[in-house]
Amino acid sequence: MVLSLVKGRVVSTAKVDQLIGRKLLLVEIITVREHGLERTGRHMVCVDAVGAGEGQMVLTVMGSSARTTPELREVPTDAVIVGIIDSLHASGRDLKVDI
Repeated sequence: MVLSLVKGRVVSTAKVDQLIGRKLLLVEIITVREHGLERTGRHMVCVDAVGAGEGQMVLTVMGSSARTTPELREVPTDAVIVGIIDSLHASGRDLKVDI
């Protein structure tokens, strides 16, 4: 799983049938450093499986793991948001991303 920050929503009117009705979100991948969380500048589009919103930290899965849930098995995606992070604690402290 990968830590990501939801940056915005992606709207696509022309898409394959399996993506109709699916919310697509733009996320930035976050990395953990000794001083805390850091933005990477790397972005990707994910199918939202949990109802995430802009500004939230989320867990994303990529590759074949993105299609293991029954509702996404037939969806042509390689990136899915599978969790919303409430808090992150490591090395004896709470970690946050400056938005």
